[in-house]
Amino acid sequence: MTFHSEGSLSASRRTDAGSTADHSKFEQLQGPFTSGPDVTRACLECHTEADDQFMESIHWTWEYRHPETDQLLGKRHLVNNFCTNARGNEGMCAQCHTGYNWENNQFDFTRAENIDCLICHDRTGSYYRPPPTKGNEACSIMFEGKEPFDWARVAQDVGQPGRENCGVCHFFGGGGDGVKHGDLDSSLGAPPRALDVHMDAEGLNFPCTQCHVTEKHLWAGSRYNVVARDTGGTGKPGMRRDVATCESCHGTAPHANTEAAGLKLNDHVDRVACQTCHIPAMARGGVATMTFWDWRTAGRTRDGVAYKEKNYTQGNGEHRATYKTIKGSFEYDENIVPRYAWFDGRMIYTTIDTRFDPDDAPIPINRFEGAANDPGARIWPFKRMHSVQPYDKGKNTLVYMHLWGDDPDAFWGNYDFGRAIARGMEKNDIPYSGEHGFIETYSYWPTTHMVAPKEEALACAACHSDNGRLADLGGFYLPGRDGRWTDWIGLLLVGGSLAAVLLHTLLRLISAARRRAT
Repeated sequence: MTFHSEGSLSASRRTDAGSTADHSKFEQLQGPFTSGPDVTRACLECHTEADDQFMESIHWTWEYRHPETDQLLGKRHLVNNFCTNARGNEGMCAQCHTGYNWENNQFDFTRAENIDCLICHDRTGSYYRPPPTKGNEACSIMFEGKEPFDWARVAQDVGQPGRENCGVCHFFGGGGDGVKHGDLDSSLGAPPRALDVHMDAEGLNFPCTQCHVTEKHLWAGSRYNVVARDTGGTGKPGMRRDVATCESCHGTAPHANTEAAGLKLNDHVDRVACQTCHIPAMARGGVATMTFWDWRTAGRTRDGVAYKEKNYTQGNGEHRATYKTIKGSFEYDENIVPRYAWFDGRMIYTTIDTRFDPDDAPIPINRFEGAANDPGARIWPFKRMHSVQPYDKGKNTLVYMHLWGDDPDAFWGNYDFGRAIARGMEKNDIPYSGEHGFIETYSYWPTTHMVAPKEEALACAACHSDNGRLADLGGFYLPGRDGRWTDWIGLLLVGGSLAAVLLHTLLRLISAARRRAT
């Protein structure tokens, strides 16, 4: 299996912005410590307000109530089209939760010592999180060969989070490096300028918190409630703390107003997201992103033993699994041109309670809203993930699957979809018809990382042409794409106006010269 600990970023890449305290000298951190909660209790002796602050964070709650749609979202509730559901599989998925000992739905979110301070603040590069519970035999080799770490040493070497701290989960989400996001993978650990101008290891070298600014352990930016069109700009005085948008740093008129090109580009800002032009392709750092996952093929064995096939070689030379017994078949791609759509920041999710018509497949796991006539919408780039996954054929809803566990009902061991679904639904007190099928699904991920240098931004012709990137995006008139006669008439009018101005100027000059001559 591929888990977020595999391919972790090396300690040599880790830098700290500079702390005003040497934690190795703190008496509370000398140890010995035998567990993460022991370390957390020591941290809270000085950081007395951190626990109350952090417990408000979605990194802790895994829950978000959308203020407009009123949908209850977050990993604790949603079904996805990767590993399908974290709920009921906390014994594996909680590796990426910022807490200790989340084994089942009885986890105590009020116990401060359950907070994992180290997952975000470790600066040694040696810290990792094993699963809080045991899986079946097929998953038993996950942490073979991992070196043990010293709790006290890690606790004494902490600092502000670096990209590697965030990346240990966000780069490896969905079950592997770059699987989920087309714009987040391990190549951003120490990227060149061409891959990301902000994270450039030899240049700006921004940590994630440079844009996802933090106040009282609350991070700006959310995939559940995106700021699609920021009209606030940089704000005054100084940097804004409530959003993670391009405009919050670069302003609402980011291009130079000293030339015609800059003026015209600034005219695009209200209708075109910065990412549309400045992220020309996804997964371009040598790490592939997954584009298709077919659960129907999961469960095949060789002589009764689980196996994997690695038939895709990505740009950095590493081989990726195209089949795993426990998960099915996969497809990958690199240097992907995003899909473009009008987006107002609102995502509507298909939850475990949402009924759908199977004839409408592919079913959107999440769908975005926005239109050309919506003043709050802009053209945004997206990654689209395509999957075939189980659903309740009798109720026409998605399902929770019991994947992880050292028991006979766990799919990652018995490869029996019927039993795994029945157990997954029962554990969460959700009725199940007893009949499952497979259905195609799509999910959409706004693209906002891997920002290319300005000289690599899309040229006008990339969109303003017959077969450009926006060829299929309707609802508005696009010069260069729509109505050739209209374009020519417009050019003739502009040219005629310019010729008239020049002729008028010439006549005035001739008239003035004649007056001087007489």
